[in-house]
Formats: sequence, C-alpha cells, structure tokens
Amino acid sequence: MDLFVERGYDQTTVADIAMRAGLTERTFFRHFADKREVLFYGGPVLQDRMVGAVEAAPPEAAPLTAVAAGVTAVAPMFAGRHAAARLRQSIIDSHPELQEREVAKLAHLAEALADALRARGVPDPAARLAADSGIAVFRAAFAQWVTSPAGDMRPRIDECFDEFVKIAEAVR
Repeated sequence: MDLFVERGYDQTTVADIAMRAGLTERTFFRHFADKREVLFYGGPVLQDRMVGAVEAAPPEAAPLTAVAAGVTAVAPMFAGRHAAARLRQSIIDSHPELQEREVAKLAHLAEALADALRARGVPDPAARLAADSGIAVFRAAFAQWVTSPAGDMRPRIDECFDEFVKIAEAVR
C-alpha cells in the first residue's frame, strides 16, 4: 500500500511490489493473481469467519440473526488496523476498477452467506435477502468505522444492524 501511495496505483507495477517485499515476481504470483489482489487478500479469511459463525448459530436462529452473528464475528479482525484500512479504502475509492473489484468481492461474500443459510434449511428468497442485507450492514458499518476516529468496529456493526431493523420495521 505504501507503494500505491508513493507512486500512485496505476504507476506501481508487480515488479515494484515484489522488489519492495523482497520477492521475485514469480513468488508474488504464487500468492496474488494481480496487483489488485494485494488490497483484497483478507477476503477468504473474512468469508471463512463470517460463514463459520453463520454455521455455528443456534439452529432456531432466524436467518438475519444468523447473518448478524457472521458479520459481528469479523469485528475483531479490524482491531488495530484502522490506519491501514483507511489507507486501503482511500486507494480503492480513487480507482473505479478497484471499486468494481470490491463490489464483486462483497457479492461473492453475500453468496457464501446465502449458501450457508441454505445449508441450514433457509429457502430463497429469505436466504438471499438475509445475506445481502447482512453485507449491506457490513458495508455501512465499515464505511462509518473507516471514516471515524480509530476504535472498535463492533459498535458500528451493532448500530447499523439496529438502524437496518428500524428501516425494515417502518415498511410495515
């Protein structure tokens, strides 16, 4: 990320990244498909933690309750990473191709959550709606957290779920 800030995302090459990390380009490509993935490398861990928490939710948990367990389970992953997350987000926000990649990664995450709900016996459209809603809450909480002073992400997630419930209840 330092290289992206120093030189600009577009001007930074894989060779530059590999050199800074003390790797060969070949080694870089063993870990990342391209330079964009440097900014998204934590996605599989995030997904595993969210899906694991959905799977571990009590059997009687409502779909959105199970998804909320998944979303809140990742809050500790952000502890101590506020400055890096803010820097990462500024890089993503300034490049449309990175914004598209982020949207695609979040859609993939929502699909994984929906699959976990389906495995619990939740039919569509409930599985899809709960998963997509959970990711919308996660995105809103992350956006608030990354633009605020450093702190714990869990309260932001809780606030956004509370707000989501208020909005949903207002529909009736």
